[in-house]
Amino acid sequence: MKSLPSLCPVALAVVLAACAGSPQLAYESAPDQVNESNTVDSGEARALEQAEADCARQGKHAESQRVEGETIYHCAD
Repeated sequence: MKSLPSLCPVALAVVLAACAGSPQLAYESAPDQVNESNTVDSGEARALEQAEADCARQGKHAESQRVEGETIYHCAD
C-alpha cells in the first residue's frame, strides 16, 4: 500500500489525458424546441409590440411585410 499515494498523481494524469483526447459530442435540439435561427431578435419584437399598440388605438391590428430585408408594419382593419 505504500505505492498507492505515488500512483494517484499518475492515475489522475492518465484520466485527464484520456478525457482531453476524447471527441466532443454535438447535441442537437429537439425538433419541438426553438433554435437560434428561428428566434426573433428583441428589436424586431419591440417594433411589433409598438405597431400593435399603435394600431389598437385606432381599432385596427398590425400587419407586417418584409421589404428588402426589413420588416415594415402597417395597420389593417
